[in-house]
Amino acid sequence: MFRWKNIYRGLLMGISDLIPGVSGGTIAMVLGIYKRLISGINGLMSKNWKKELGFFIPLLIGVVLAIILVSKVMEKLLNNYPQPTFYFFIGLIIGVIPFLLKTVEFKKTFKPVHYMLLVIAAVLIAFTVVFKGGDSGTVKEALQLKDYVTLFFSGWLASTAMILPGVSGSFVLLLLGSYQTVIHGLSSFQIPLILTVGAGIIVGLSLTGKAISLLLSKYTVSTYAVMIGLVTGSVVVLYPGFKSDSGIAIASIMTFLLGIGAAFLLGRIEHKQT
Repeated sequence: MFRWKNIYRGLLMGISDLIPGVSGGTIAMVLGIYKRLISGINGLMSKNWKKELGFFIPLLIGVVLAIILVSKVMEKLLNNYPQPTFYFFIGLIIGVIPFLLKTVEFKKTFKPVHYMLLVIAAVLIAFTVVFKGGDSGTVKEALQLKDYVTLFFSGWLASTAMILPGVSGSFVLLLLGSYQTVIHGLSSFQIPLILTVGAGIIVGLSLTGKAISLLLSKYTVSTYAVMIGLVTGSVVVLYPGFKSDSGIAIASIMTFLLGIGAAFLLGRIEHKQT
């Protein structure tokens, strides 16, 4: 049975993974489907893979729609209105933290070691801001074999980040200098590039999914503590500064509040139905 609601979920996850600093895993947690996503990825790699198609086909349709319809828009927003755009996602991330804490019932389950894990994870992710520069790599038009090899492994490493809440696949591409080439390839629909990066993503997801599934089953509270820390620390990575220009400042405050409101509404709707 196809879960057609996953189209809009995939759309939101696809949009988030186009933004450096925003994680599709975080959005999956906002939507209340993170554990289902991980188990589904592992199911796709088993002999019972057909049972997972009803979940993943609509989800992938949403992701593809995001790539086709939204990549150009996000490229323009990031180039022309970076501060308000990033403030929306900061609001979204801050808005999801209370839902994550509620999910794990932290008041009952958290011990000092879990708070320590949360803080360590937050600091480690926040520290990656040191590597965040303005250079996202130049767009490579005429790709050679070595470029495709690089893009394959870029997709592999990025997908490992995509599935972890708080860790951005796009930010990994940024660090590797592949971000501009990949975004340009997606927006201009370059099939060989898309297939190469996609193959790397599939390999990365299959390996990472198994590891996370094991951690969630054996060390549930500790894993959630780390994930909440990753999500919290990603706010520092996303923070674009605050320009005093009145128009940009007002727009940033509005998008920040909109992000918090969106997380709250999505969280309430999804957690009631899942």
